Amino acid sequence: QVQLVESGGGLVQAGGSLRLSCAASGRTFNSYVMGWFRQAPGKEREFVAAISRSGGIRNYADSVKLRFTISRDNAKNTVYLQMNSLKPEDTAIYFCAAAVRGNSVGNPDEYAYWGQGTQVTVSS
Repeated sequence: QVQLVESGGGLVQAGGSLRLSCAASGRTFNSYVMGWFRQAPGKEREFVAAISRSGGIRNYADSVKLRFTISRDNAKNTVYLQMNSLKPEDTAIYFCAAAVRGNSVGNPDEYAYWGQGTQVTVSS
């Protein structure tokens, strides 16, 4: 089992940047595929990005490609989401999640463990 705690959210102007972190408990962090999802008010939770166990494979939603970068540090049990060129439509609660298999990284049902989320608000 793994516990996830996100941090780094906040209020930023359009065009700005934020870096989210997700710290994981336990000694088996590198056995999980890690993902970031977001949920805006009144909308379903949507996939943002995912990273393989070693960090060698990364997947992104089309809406964030070339603006967001997912990375992980297995020595620190932490996954990151660097968000640049933020837009008002990026406003949402951002969640990190851990998947044991990771066969379908864009599907939230693939992920067994979730953090509590961190709010990101982008003003225009």
